[in-house]
Amino acid sequence: MPQSLEERIAYLEGKVEEHTRGFGDLTTRIDGLSSRIDALDQKVDRFRTELSARIDALSARVDALSARMDRRFDVVDEKMSRHFIWLVGIQVAVMLSVIGALLR
Repeated sequence: MPQSLEERIAYLEGKVEEHTRGFGDLTTRIDGLSSRIDALDQKVDRFRTELSARIDALSARVDALSARMDRRFDVVDEKMSRHFIWLVGIQVAVMLSVIGALLR
């Protein structure tokens, strides 16, 4: 049952070498994983840049649309003011005509 010292040392050296190879493989896999994480990080950065550019373009379009709508509302407001002035003027003229007709 008892093994010789040389056999035990050879067995342990074999185990250590096996673990060393395993760590080498693990290191290779971790390096591969690290490079994949870096590639994913670059993709995320590109996506973030593209998304930011699209959001900026959309924001510019919304700002332009808002400015156009403001101008159109201003035009409609001016038009309504002119029409209101005409309406009040016509009503005053009709009122004066009615008062003039009633006084005769």
